[in-house]
Amino acid sequence: MKPSIPKGTRDFSPQEMVRRNYIFESIRQVFQRYGFLPIETPAMENMETLMGKYGEEGDRLIFKILNSGDFLNGIDSNELLNANNKQLTSKISEKALRYDLTVPFARYVVQHQNEITFPFKRYQIQPVWRADRPQKGRYREFYQCDADVIGSNSLVNEVELVQLIDDVFSRLQLPVIIKINNRKILSGIAEVIGEADKIIDITVAIDKLDKIGVDGVNKELTEKGVGAEALAKLQPLIHFSGTTVDKLNFLKGLLSSSETGLKGINEVEYLFTTIAELSSLSAIIELDITLARGLNYYTGAIFEVKANAGSLSSSICGGGRYDDLTGIFGLPNVSGVGISFGADRIYDVLNEMNLFPESVAASTKLLFVCFGEPEQNFGLPLLAKARKAGLNAEIYPDAKAKMKKQMSYADDKKIPFVVIIGSDEMNSGLLSLKNMATGEQSKLEIDKIIENLI
Repeated sequence: MKPSIPKGTRDFSPQEMVRRNYIFESIRQVFQRYGFLPIETPAMENMETLMGKYGEEGDRLIFKILNSGDFLNGIDSNELLNANNKQLTSKISEKALRYDLTVPFARYVVQHQNEITFPFKRYQIQPVWRADRPQKGRYREFYQCDADVIGSNSLVNEVELVQLIDDVFSRLQLPVIIKINNRKILSGIAEVIGEADKIIDITVAIDKLDKIGVDGVNKELTEKGVGAEALAKLQPLIHFSGTTVDKLNFLKGLLSSSETGLKGINEVEYLFTTIAELSSLSAIIELDITLARGLNYYTGAIFEVKANAGSLSSSICGGGRYDDLTGIFGLPNVSGVGISFGADRIYDVLNEMNLFPESVAASTKLLFVCFGEPEQNFGLPLLAKARKAGLNAEIYPDAKAKMKKQMSYADDKKIPFVVIIGSDEMNSGLLSLKNMATGEQSKLEIDKIIENLI
C-alpha cells in the first residue's frame, strides 16, 4: 500500500519549515513588542466547550474524536439505527479537536481567572483543525497566530491591533488591505429592514459576498426566510461604494432610527480618526460595510486583511471584538478583542510573490569539508568553537567522500560558506573559506572566520 496523508493536511520539507518559522518568528516578535504573553492550550477540548460557539456551519466543521476503547458500549442496535447524528455523536464522542484558538482562550481565562492580571494580553501560535472541503489556500489542519486583549472594552485596543497588523506585514514586506466594519452596524441594518431576529443568517450570508456574489447572497437569505421587502431594503448596502466619509454618511442616514447601529458608527469613526492621527501606516485601511465575519461571537469592531498583491485573494488575517465570550463559561461581562493571522495562507502568498529573504533559505551558515579522516579530526574542535560562538555550522560526516560530493551537499542545502581543510590548512592553521555564491576564496584563521560570519 502506497503511504499517504489525509486530504487537507501537508508534510513540510526542511526548506518549507525554515520559511514557516520565519513567518512565526516575525509575528511572535511583533506580538511581544506590543506586550502580549504566550500561552498554549490542548489540541483537543471537551465537546461542550466548542459546540454552539461558531454557529450551525461551524459546528458541522468540528472534528469529533471517538471515545477511547469500545465507543459503542452501552448503545443497543435499535438506538444505533434510529438515533439522529447529534444524539449519537453526544454518546460516542466527548472530545473534539479545537476549531480555533479564541474559544479555548475564553475557556482558559475563566478557568485561570484568579491567576492572571486583567487586562490580559496573550498570544498563541498553534494548529487548529476544520472538517472543511480542501482547496487552494484552505486546509483541514493549519496554524493560527492569535493575539487577544481581554478584560478591557477600550477602543484603544482596536487601534493597537490595527498598528500590530501593519507592523507584521511591513516586516514581511507584504502589502495588504485592512478592512474594518462593526457588528453593531450590521445589527442595526437587520433592525431597520425589519429582520432583527435574523441577524445571524444575514451576517453569515453577507460574509460570503466575495465568494457567491450578490445573487447568491440574496438566494441564501430568501431560503433563510428573509422577506422580499427586507431584501429590497438591503440592496443599497450591498451595492454602495464610495470614500470612508461617503460610507459613514450613508450609514448615518440608513441607521438613524437604530441606537445600536449609530453606536457602531461612532466606534468606527473613532477608529478611523485615531488611526489617521497616528504615524502613517503602510497598509491600506478601508471601511467595508459588507464585511460580516461569520463567527457568532463578534459584537463590535471586525477586521479582515487581504494581500494587496498576487493571485490569492482570500483572507490572511481577521478578528474582532467579542463582549461576552467568557459568559458562556460562567464569567459574564468580560469584553475582549483579538486577531488571528493565517500562517499557511501567508506562506502561500509570500511564496507566490517570492518575498522570502534569501537568508531564510538555509539554517546552516558554514560547512566544514575535509580531504580525509586526519583533516576531519582536525576540523571537529574548530566546528565546536564555531558553534559555541553562535554560528550555525556542520561538518560533512563521511571523510572519504569525494570533494565534489561534499560541495554538492553545500549547494543542495544552500549553505553560503564552506571551510575546506587539507594538509596545507592543518600545517598553517589558515583555513580556506569559500563563498558559495561568488566562488571567492580566502585564507583565514578560525577566529577571523567566526568574526566575519557572526
